[in-house]
Amino acid sequence: MIRNRLTSFQKLALWTTATTYFLILVGGLVRASGAGLGCPDWPRCFGSWIPPASAANLPPQFDPAQFNPTLMWTEYVNRLLGVTVGLLIFATAISAWRNHRHQPRILWTTIAAFLLVGFEGWLGGRVVAHELAAWIVTAHLIVAIIIVQLLLYATFEAFASEAGEAGEAGEAGATAVLILVTMVQAGFGTQVRGHIETALNSGVARDAALATVGRLDYLHRDLAFVVLIGAAALTLWLMSRRSTLIRWSFVVLALAIAQIALGAVMAYASLLPAAQVGHLTLASLLLGAETVLWLMSRRQSV
Repeated sequence: MIRNRLTSFQKLALWTTATTYFLILVGGLVRASGAGLGCPDWPRCFGSWIPPASAANLPPQFDPAQFNPTLMWTEYVNRLLGVTVGLLIFATAISAWRNHRHQPRILWTTIAAFLLVGFEGWLGGRVVAHELAAWIVTAHLIVAIIIVQLLLYATFEAFASEAGEAGEAGEAGATAVLILVTMVQAGFGTQVRGHIETALNSGVARDAALATVGRLDYLHRDLAFVVLIGAAALTLWLMSRRSTLIRWSFVVLALAIAQIALGAVMAYASLLPAAQVGHLTLASLLLGAETVLWLMSRRQSV
């Protein structure tokens, strides 16, 4: 039976996972607003740990034309939130050592998340150094997704000993394939966004930028429908088996539908920034829901 009162690790793990998801949302806002180079250097911002108040306060090595207060503070807040997430993950790893040192699925997963968050910070610096090159932005997103998946795994395991029944190997295998396809599709999406930014920076009108991407965009869209079909097939299969996992499969299916709907809004509404932020956030939530479904399905009945 699940206890009504959460342990200190469970509370911290939940807060850390939720904050990491919020960071992904803010990262989407940074990308959609074009604030990725709001601070043109890293780890400082215009050569200072605290952003300058005006263009007049810039060090001589920076061009005043680079200074945009809105974009600068958007990127700076994103960096501060990244530091906060790093500290939360560190605290979660310490709590795992204190409370779950004999449960390697929790301990080593949180330690791996902590190590990866340091690597993610370094990747963030490479994103700035390479001026938002599509390949490094893709790597940055994929590592962020892996980090939140690890946190989900540790959080789930912290509750698992108090949870109910489990699924079977077939369900876990099908869900794992769905996760893999979704991650590939998300990677293609980041590449599409990179090509769009290149087009916009070259003077292409916003409503014509998507048309410049070509085959990569078609692959991204096709994989989105593959994910939708996979989620629908998995849901129907679980319904036929009267599985206890059906509710989570409906969550996955609903998120896959919403993801495609927002993608359509972006395509036909001149890449509406709000839709871009929602599109990325839904992608991370979809992967999270798939991961929870996989974790639930791989547990063995006791």
